[in-house]
Amino acid sequence: MADTYAVLICDNVPNAVVLTHSGPHAIAVVQVLRRWTGLGLWGSRLLLDRLPAAILDDVAQETAEAAVRELLVVARADLAGIRGRLPWGTSG
Repeated sequence: MADTYAVLICDNVPNAVVLTHSGPHAIAVVQVLRRWTGLGLWGSRLLLDRLPAAILDDVAQETAEAAVRELLVVARADLAGIRGRLPWGTSG
């Protein structure tokens, strides 16, 4: 039986963005969801009814940070953040 050795090097670990609460501006959250997920109006609205939900999965950190930033600034939504933490170090 031959031994097999492998090394996996991954510089860009996939990230997920989880929306936990839509906040007071549900319409703004739907608009942001449509931009980032490619869902239509109805699909984005249904996603809000099923929170918490992963809105982006297996994305680069830059993409995840941009989505989190837009949801926090524009829509004032609550997020679980990227890999459980927000990009600037405060827990989500």
